[in-house]
Amino acid sequence: MKIFNSIQEFTTNAPTIVTLGTFDGVHKGHKSILEKITSSSKNTGCESVLLTFFPHPRMVLQQNTDIKLLNTIKEKAMLLEEHGINNLIIHPFDHAFSRLTAEEFVKNILVDKFMVRKIIIGYDHRFGRNRTADINDLIQYGEEYNFEVEQISALEINEVSVSSTKIRNALNAGYLETANRYLGYPYFLTGNVVKGKQLGRTIGFPTANINITESYKLIPDKGVYVVSSQIAGKTVYGMMNIGNNPTVGGVAESIEVHFFDFNDDLYNQEIRVNIHYKIRNEIKFPSVNHLKEQLKEDQKTSLEYIATKLT
Repeated sequence: MKIFNSIQEFTTNAPTIVTLGTFDGVHKGHKSILEKITSSSKNTGCESVLLTFFPHPRMVLQQNTDIKLLNTIKEKAMLLEEHGINNLIIHPFDHAFSRLTAEEFVKNILVDKFMVRKIIIGYDHRFGRNRTADINDLIQYGEEYNFEVEQISALEINEVSVSSTKIRNALNAGYLETANRYLGYPYFLTGNVVKGKQLGRTIGFPTANINITESYKLIPDKGVYVVSSQIAGKTVYGMMNIGNNPTVGGVAESIEVHFFDFNDDLYNQEIRVNIHYKIRNEIKFPSVNHLKEQLKEDQKTSLEYIATKLT
């Protein structure tokens, strides 16, 4: 898959099948759309093009929005590549782009730049300045500029919008199994392992501290979770705490993973942490000894879950 950081960067000598949207989460609701564009491109010999935007349009057009995204740009690209998309364009969304008229977008971008043969889009998609154009306008432009418009049904559109909302709500509430069911894969965090206070190793639970630099990435609710990672080609299970470590007077939020039966040095490595299940909320314990005893119980719970659900 080729990745372009703007519409201007993209070049092609072949006609294209195009879809566009935020595709946050690249979840089950998106699957039928992605299958349509990849199968259509194979059947016609066209290149598939997925146009998405960053920042999320709501971040630009709604000043007070606090929306968090399910994927970083890098994570989204990795997931889309698994679906067989030929070209991913991540265009910087700004006010200037939002002011393009519908005809400017169709003529200058879809027709002249993308050499579009077909666009696959939702029946309720609106585009152009102030979102004044709809699917009927796009069909008319298709007749004028000789490209096909394939509508995504109301049922599929509702599935996309509802499941995106449900995923965010489930993650914020700590309902990982629900979120993962809608995603079709375990929700995951990607970050570099950095040095922490190293308090865990003093009580027999050394942790890898995960630093996530993308402030827009959605971090699940505070608590303790069953997790897994692929490290050196091997699946390693563990438990993760998201929170402030109140028992030891912590203030800043941290993400710490204790891997079971694993002692390798992970400092400065980027790892992906798949999150499977929430064990409990974060709790302030009367003492470090109480915390240590609870961590033993958490490990026991984690191993039971892994044995019955994951292996």
